[in-house]
Amino acid sequence: MNAPLPLPALEEIRQHEDEMVAIRRQIHSNPELAYQEHATADLVAERLARWGYEVHRGLGGTGVVGTLRVGTSNRHVGLRADMDALPIAETSGKPWASKVFGKMHACGHDGHTAMLLAAARHLAATRRFDGHLHLVFQPAEEGLAGAKKMLDDGFLELFPCDAMFGMHNMPGRPAGKFVAVPGHAMASSDSVIITVRGKGSHGAMPHTSIDTIVAASSIVMALQTIVSRNVPPLEMGVVTVGAIHAGDAPNVIPGECELRLSVRAFRPDVQDLLERRISEIAQTQAAVYGASAEVDYQRRYPVLYNHPEQTEFCQQVVRDWLGPEGLIANPEPITGSEDFAFFLQKVPGCYIMIGNGEGEQGGCMVHNSGYDFNDAVLPTGASYWVRVAETYLAARG
Repeated sequence: MNAPLPLPALEEIRQHEDEMVAIRRQIHSNPELAYQEHATADLVAERLARWGYEVHRGLGGTGVVGTLRVGTSNRHVGLRADMDALPIAETSGKPWASKVFGKMHACGHDGHTAMLLAAARHLAATRRFDGHLHLVFQPAEEGLAGAKKMLDDGFLELFPCDAMFGMHNMPGRPAGKFVAVPGHAMASSDSVIITVRGKGSHGAMPHTSIDTIVAASSIVMALQTIVSRNVPPLEMGVVTVGAIHAGDAPNVIPGECELRLSVRAFRPDVQDLLERRISEIAQTQAAVYGASAEVDYQRRYPVLYNHPEQTEFCQQVVRDWLGPEGLIANPEPITGSEDFAFFLQKVPGCYIMIGNGEGEQGGCMVHNSGYDFNDAVLPTGASYWVRVAETYLAARG
């Protein structure tokens, strides 16, 4: 049986593939959770400094930014990779599996970091661009908004960008193929805690209680009407009740019940609608039963909006390099969320996906204990970064 052909990549990138894989596996074996990426940040900073980048540390706590200035142009571009792992016990069985029980790189941020580092080495060696290149290694993408923290710490004041670009691997898509969705590409992600308060009682005397479980059950059912009756039929909304906590004994009616929700939308106006209706329904349904409802609505990640001009730029970079077959046709938005959305609220840009493979070769979904980044994709992703940087900061004669 013939070995599969290597995925497309720049020859100069291919020459350092073994080093790229070694870095990726080193990071994978030593995962660090959000805002704890100290060893990973040390590795990134040391490599960037070795290759001649001006290195800035500390934005977002453990963030690293490497800057390389070439030529006389005042154009600035930012390329971003995330570094944090997840609190999952790995079961992949790979020789380079996590050495830290309960933590693993289950979303491919080890691969994202390795690809941008490989591009960094190449761009520093060749310097075939004109302008300011900012390589952004971000902490805490997984639920703790490291991008927002870097912005709050003054990222754009220190490193102004005319555009920013990000990339994520996508299991289940052909390895090395790219997906760029213009416009609303990824959903907002909000969390809601609804606390229903009533009056506890003995289970044999329900008439003396204000039953929070009954009230909460009514809230759960009424919440199902928001998407079906309030959200316009051609728009997307998700209201998921993922947890209900109340009581410990069958003969006790609890005085308090807690609901936990995940809420998603593709448009900010739908996000506003969902927040308003969840609060209205929770409070009015609770009141029907004589109870009260406190709604703690937590806006976490905004809608990720890929700016059309920059998305077309990324698509054209792929087409010029790989032809139209390098892009997956008819891409659709996904209901996952990404804190790169915070950068795209401030700066035009695009967040692109690269296929991680199908079946046993990269098809295991992210946030799964058996997941592993497909090393065969590394040279292709790194080459894409090189082409984005060189094209965006192309020397003008």
